[in-house]
This record gives sequence, C-alpha cells and structure tokens, in this order.
Amino acid sequence: MNPLDLNGKIILVTGASGGIGRETSTLLAKLGATLVLVGRDADKLKKLQRTLKGGKHLACPFDLRQIGQIESLVTSIVDQTGPLNGLVHIAGSQSLSPLRLTAMKKMEDMIQLNLTSGIALVKALSRKGNHSPSGSVVFMSSVAGLTGEAGLSVYSATKGALISLTRSLALELSPAKIRVNAVAPGYVPTDTAENIRKILSKDQMATLISAHPLGLGTPLDVAYSVAFLLAETARWITGITLIVDGGYTAQ
Repeated sequence: MNPLDLNGKIILVTGASGGIGRETSTLLAKLGATLVLVGRDADKLKKLQRTLKGGKHLACPFDLRQIGQIESLVTSIVDQTGPLNGLVHIAGSQSLSPLRLTAMKKMEDMIQLNLTSGIALVKALSRKGNHSPSGSVVFMSSVAGLTGEAGLSVYSATKGALISLTRSLALELSPAKIRVNAVAPGYVPTDTAENIRKILSKDQMATLISAHPLGLGTPLDVAYSVAFLLAETARWITGITLIVDGGYTAQ
C-alpha cells in the first residue's frame, strides 16, 4: 500500500502553473489524483494539463484576485467534477522591498491573492455539496510567516495570517471532517524566488543559502509534504503548520 495514495481524489490546486504548484500538481497526478488546475496563465495551465498522468484533469484559467467570483468558480467546477476531496492553495505573489517603497496597489493585490482568495475558496468549498464527506485543505504559507523578514513585511503578514487561519478553520470545519493544515517552506528556487535572487548580491545569496543547514530544497520537497497532508495517512492531523525548510527555523 502506498501511504501517499490519492486514487479517486479530486483536488483543486491554485497557482498550479508556478514552480511549486507545477511540481505539486505533477506529483499529485502521479499518486492518482484528478486535478482541477487554477491559475492566471491559460497557456501554462494547458501545457501542464497535457503532461499530467491521467486524462481527466481540468484546467481553469482564473485570476483569484476576483474575490467576488470565487464562489461561482467553485460551483462551476463542482458541477463538472462532483464534490471536491481537497484544496491546495499555492497561488501567491511576493515583493522584496521596504514598506515605505511598496505601492498600496501592490500590497492590496498581495493580500487578496495570498490570503483573501484562500479564505473565499474554503468558504465556497465548505458549502454543502461542494466537498466530500471527508476533505483536506492545505495552505501554502512560508517561514516568512514564522520569522521576521526585512523587505517582506506584507508578504510575511499574509503568510503568518494563513497559519492563524489554518488553526481556526481546523476547529471550525472539524464537524464536517474537513482537515486544514499548512506547509511553510524555506527558500526554494522557483520562478518567483528568482526575482528575489536577482536583487540580492552574491554575498547576500550565500548568506541566505547558508541559513539553511541542509542547503536549499526543491519544489518536489514541498510537493511531498502537501501530498502527505492530503493523503489518508494524515487523517488524524489537522491545524498544524508543517515546516519544510532544511533547518532554517531551527536556529
């Protein structure tokens, strides 16, 4: 028996076309899940859909900053797939800049995409008929939500809020047997993280790498933690934040 078996599970993945989202989607499909891929880039979603194992995956291009349309999105998806077994909220944005130089519009977009859309998705998922008798929600947080990070104040705030949201929703949704957990990765090389790497000097980048005792991880390291929290193996786990950071927060 595969402890990460996801056969028969229908799972919605946001941010599916990004680095961690793409790797997570690929792994979940290999483990047997049928996926609903949500992201802003239709071409990338379609390309990913074609590469996934299995043939019933659904690509849904959508800008999650359209908060008022999220409930309709979920209803439309469930009409096509039936009740969802899982939600993985990976979609997010990041900006490395001092607060005084960060435009309000950029802050608002970050809060909507990283946090508010996740709340709206779970609200829609929790409605009767939209979820299976037992389900699993996984929020993608960050070690930035656990430790202070200069230049990442708004991003850190959204990721810290996801951790608090995880605990509260775990209690609120337990009567419906919906588990809610979060994953908090350290620095993982992705397209989004590349934007930060370009800003840092060689010495700053070396310091960042050395702050991870086991070295930098990969998107696949994060994907496996998501798969674990979605699987029946984790059926008695809810309300936790699984830190996947190569020892970054152990210091």
